[in-house]
Amino acid sequence: MDLFLGIDAGTTALKVAIFDLEGRLLALDRQEYQLLTPAPAWVELDAEVYWLALCKAVRNAIRSSGRGAESVRALAISSQGETLIPLDRDGRPTRRAIVWLDNRAVREAAWLGQQFDVEEVYRVTGQPEIAPGWPACKILWLKRNEPEAFKRTAHFLLLEDYLLYRLAGHLVTELALQTSSLLLDIQRKAWWEPMLDAIGLLPGRLGHLMEPGERVGPLSSEGAQALGLTTRTLAVTGAMDQAAGAVGAGNIAPGLATESTGGALAILATLAEPRYDPKRRVPCHYHALPDAYCLLPWGQTAGMALRWFRDQFFDLETRAAREHGFDAYDLMADAATRVPAGSQGLTVLPHLEGAACPEFNPAARAVFYGATLRHTKAHFVRAIMESVAYMLKANLDIVEELGLPVAEVRCMGGGARSPLWLQIKADVLQKPVIPVAVEDAACLGAALMAATATGGFASLKEGVEQMVCLGDTFEPDPRRAEVYREGYGQYLELYQRLAPMFG
Repeated sequence: MDLFLGIDAGTTALKVAIFDLEGRLLALDRQEYQLLTPAPAWVELDAEVYWLALCKAVRNAIRSSGRGAESVRALAISSQGETLIPLDRDGRPTRRAIVWLDNRAVREAAWLGQQFDVEEVYRVTGQPEIAPGWPACKILWLKRNEPEAFKRTAHFLLLEDYLLYRLAGHLVTELALQTSSLLLDIQRKAWWEPMLDAIGLLPGRLGHLMEPGERVGPLSSEGAQALGLTTRTLAVTGAMDQAAGAVGAGNIAPGLATESTGGALAILATLAEPRYDPKRRVPCHYHALPDAYCLLPWGQTAGMALRWFRDQFFDLETRAAREHGFDAYDLMADAATRVPAGSQGLTVLPHLEGAACPEFNPAARAVFYGATLRHTKAHFVRAIMESVAYMLKANLDIVEELGLPVAEVRCMGGGARSPLWLQIKADVLQKPVIPVAVEDAACLGAALMAATATGGFASLKEGVEQMVCLGDTFEPDPRRAEVYREGYGQYLELYQRLAPMFG
């Protein structure tokens, strides 16, 4: 049993990767799903969709690997945070999952903001604002607006918890995932009782708290059969996707930062102990390493903005690319390479579902500013890429302001597949940018955690040294520094001027 499964339950797709102890990727399968938006600010998905995607992806990956199911020693899950799945006493969902992007609980967030001092919330939970997307707000919304479903709910789980329950039959959760729930005291590593009392929630309705990278137990017979594995395979707690991805990129000590441009943007800087921003612009999280922490600023829409633009305005190119075996994103990037840095004055705010760090404004909206008759679709593609790089810079500037110098940035997620996007980030940041060799670093990090928990390595540090490899470095071009300094300034000013109009 020398293989390990890393599962990444993302916003729009679930991926399963199989690794050996040398870090070799033997198989990868991806299953996409379409989020549901039944009302303004609502984002949902049937929990069964996640489970079926996991089952199919595991079976496909095992088949592609050429190895038998009996070779898989353990698995762990890297999961999106904040997606709430309520279950009844029989383990059946009482309603659809409320996805992390969902912002319906505005009134509940405001009410909790009246009950708690925001500085206390930040110090206890690491979250600088009480935002509608946090699970505490969603649970309160459910209690107020769907009381029958709330009453029938025996357990409030997050996505990783739900999948582990289906896999191994245990109701558990872990510290890295719960950091952004508003329910966890990150320094005491215990449920924050004042918040639970305010919501009217007993700890027994939440999962048993565990460390990331801790053994849960063997797969149940039902779980093993559904995935095509055996009950000898062990389930291990993983971490929130960005913490797992940091492990997969080797970001387990201070001095560098990782960024992931997937559907959302997330940046992670590792800390030996909690550190708080006096201006409350960035959250502090529990890391995937025991007793370690991290600053984790993030943005709602990054790669998702490019996907939206592809789906709405590149339909013909997407169909042509599919027919000829190309990726539509490659066609878009190829066109954007012929647009000069700065997109000839076109500036984008990519806030299609509100803004997170450092603005924390769920009412913010996307803006395309400065368009003229000379601008083409290719300009818009490049401008979207540049806007994500500006968002990255805005958050990294704060990280460094807080005394954490960043010498290099390691990149993962779908955005790391694009040489153009990597070079834009290097030029905007004026720092070396290095993609990880395994693009799906969250899968690698989860597999590495599973391997360490089951004796493959003596420590995560040893596992990182053995399994993590980096790609080629993208060095910043100083000739583009000035145009991006001006573009970044316009990006910041555009938001500041429009902020009073949002919401």
